[in-house]
Amino acid sequence: MPRTPADTLDLPLFAAAERSFLSVSELNEIVKETLESQLDAFWVVGEISNLRIPPSGHFYFTLKDEKSQIASVMFRRQGAGIRFTPENGMEVLCFGRVSLYGVRGDLQLYVDKMEPRGQGALYLAFEQLKKKLAAQGLFAAERKRPLPFLPNSIGIVTSDKGAALHDMLRIIGDRFPERRIVIRPVKVQGDGAAREIAAGIEDLNRFGAVDVIIAGRGGGSLEDLWAFNEEVVARAIYNSRAPVVSAVGHEIDFSIADLVADRRAPTPTAAAEMVLPKKAELQATVASLDAALMRAMEWRLETAREQWRVLLKRLSDPGRKLREHQQSLDELSVALLRRFQDRIRRCRDELKRVSGRLEALSPLACLERGYSIAHKLPEERIVKDAASLNIGDHLRITFTRGKALCRVEDKE
Repeated sequence: MPRTPADTLDLPLFAAAERSFLSVSELNEIVKETLESQLDAFWVVGEISNLRIPPSGHFYFTLKDEKSQIASVMFRRQGAGIRFTPENGMEVLCFGRVSLYGVRGDLQLYVDKMEPRGQGALYLAFEQLKKKLAAQGLFAAERKRPLPFLPNSIGIVTSDKGAALHDMLRIIGDRFPERRIVIRPVKVQGDGAAREIAAGIEDLNRFGAVDVIIAGRGGGSLEDLWAFNEEVVARAIYNSRAPVVSAVGHEIDFSIADLVADRRAPTPTAAAEMVLPKKAELQATVASLDAALMRAMEWRLETAREQWRVLLKRLSDPGRKLREHQQSLDELSVALLRRFQDRIRRCRDELKRVSGRLEALSPLACLERGYSIAHKLPEERIVKDAASLNIGDHLRITFTRGKALCRVEDKE
C-alpha cells in the first residue's frame, strides 16, 4: 500500500503506541524454536580446540575448520558412552543438533555422539590408555614377579559359564589334581564386566589365600574382549599381591591386561600349563637326579681307589714306604672316607627332603591327617559333593588303615 503524507509526520507518541515489542528472551526463544524445528540432527567434522572438562564432567569445546568455528557441548551422560578421551587438536566426527543457548544468545552444537576421524574409537582408546599407563610404570619389566614353582592354591577370575574355565580345570586336574583351586566367577563382557573382573582380583587377594591368579576368557571380537582393556582392570592387576597371569582370547589377541600382568599366556589353556608343572615329570626328575647322584659318588670313590693303587705301584720299596707313611695314609683314608660319608649324608638329607615334599603331595598323606576317601559303588567314582549321592547309595570309605562299606541313610 503506498505511503501517504500522514505516514511521514513526526508523531512519536502515536507511532510508539501502535508498535509491538519482543523481549531479548522472547527473541532468543523464537530463534531457538526455529532452529530446532527446521534443522534435524546431523554429522559434522571438525577439529577440537579450547577443550574444558569441569567437575560436572561435561565437555565444552570449540569445533572448527580452516574457515569457521562453532561452540559445542557434550553433556556428561552422552560423554560416558565414548571410549576415548577427546583432546585439543583431535579431528573428530560429531553427531548432534544446533540450538541457541538463550542465556548468552550463543549458537551451539549439542553433541550426542563423537568418533575420532580416520581411526576406530576402540583403537584410539587402547593407544591412549596404553600411553598413559606406560608413563606411570605399570608395564615396567622390573616390577613383574616370577610365578611360584609349585603353587599350593590357584585363583581363577573368569566366567563360570564359558569353555575357558572347563579347559583350565581339566589341565590342572591332569597335571596336579591335589592343588587347591579358588574360582571367582565374573562377567567377562558387556556393561560392568571390567568392574567385576577388577573386584574378582581384589577379592582373591583379600580372601582367597592364593599363590597365583589367572585372569582371562576365551576368544571373541575386540568389543567382546574390551573389559580387559579398561583401566580399572589394569590397576587391579598392578596392585595384586599374588602374581597374575593374563589369558585373554587367542594368541593373536592382545590387551592392556597382557601388558600389566606378570606373565601373558596366549590362551586360558596355556595359562593353566604355565602355572603348574606335571607331577609325573617332577617325580621322574627326582628319580633321575637320585640315580645320577649315586653314580657320581661311586665314580669318585672308585677314582680315589685307583689313584691309591697307582701310588702304591710307584713306590720303590712299597713295604718301607708303607711303614713310613702308614699313619699318614690311615689319616688320609679316614678323612677321605669322612668327606664322602658327609657328602652322602647331605645327599640323603636332600633326597629325604624332596621325598618328603612328594609324600606331602600324596593323597595318602591326607589320610594320615584324618581324612578319608569315599568311592561310590559300583562305579568306583570318588565322591566330592554330597549332592551327587542318593539315599541308599553304597559307598566304600578308605581310611589310613583299612576300608569300610557304608550305605547312605541321610545327607546334608
